[in-house]
Amino acid sequence: MAKYTHPEVLVSTQWVSEHLNDPTIRIVESNEDILLYDIGHVPRAVKTDWQGELQDQLIRDYINVEKFEKLMSEKGIANDTAVVFYGDKNNWWACYAFWTFKLFGHEKCMVMNGGRQKWIAENRPLTKDVPSYPRTNYKVSQVNESIRAFRDNAMKHTNAKKPLIDVRSPKEYTGELLHMEAYPQEGALRGGHIPGAKNVPWARAANEDGTFKSANDLKAIYQGEVGLKRGDNIIAYCRIGERSSHTWFVLTYLLGYKRVRNYDGSWTEWGNLVRAPIEKP
Repeated sequence: MAKYTHPEVLVSTQWVSEHLNDPTIRIVESNEDILLYDIGHVPRAVKTDWQGELQDQLIRDYINVEKFEKLMSEKGIANDTAVVFYGDKNNWWACYAFWTFKLFGHEKCMVMNGGRQKWIAENRPLTKDVPSYPRTNYKVSQVNESIRAFRDNAMKHTNAKKPLIDVRSPKEYTGELLHMEAYPQEGALRGGHIPGAKNVPWARAANEDGTFKSANDLKAIYQGEVGLKRGDNIIAYCRIGERSSHTWFVLTYLLGYKRVRNYDGSWTEWGNLVRAPIEKP
């Protein structure tokens, strides 16, 4: 991990095992399958429901500042708590939670490299016990929307021919699939991609064991194949912004790009947007 730009944001399963009882650390599990936590989780870990807790239930947006403060306080997370995220599917949803926490300005965020898959593969302990922590008085000092892109930003990007990374599957990118088969509710009327976007499926950044690829391997993909350069203003997108948060994490923290935004409206917005141009092969 030493060759990553910010290796401090990644911790190993061994490190987590050694810090299970550290009161300054809160381990947070974030999965696509929200029932996995109940089957068994890392001891003393709390659960975050990406849809039920982090997203507003009435409008397509994240919860407001007050609700985030309440959620953090209830989970025993203080402003100075170091939060370690992990989850299923190569930490796909862990990175989504990480990005959301960064959106609300939480400073100390890390990811357990390899996620649930690696923890279980190493025969480390799981528990069904749900921990209880003293309530805190969490306060958001500033919302950091510099890491978030909206449709107008994406439109300006495509018009200016600035780097857009479509992290969906190749068939979603070409328009052969309007949505991932498991998510018909998150489809779009039109298939294709934002004009000028290059397709780099998010999972290419992960090894078979769920860990992130080496810095050299990641550079070969994003610099060698895609042609990203230092100083580029980059927008990543997928279907609803979850897969692209994984790519945002890779580009921002592992490769050190300073201007990367996640377009969480992504294809469910763009593919249904009136007068939004699309491109197909």
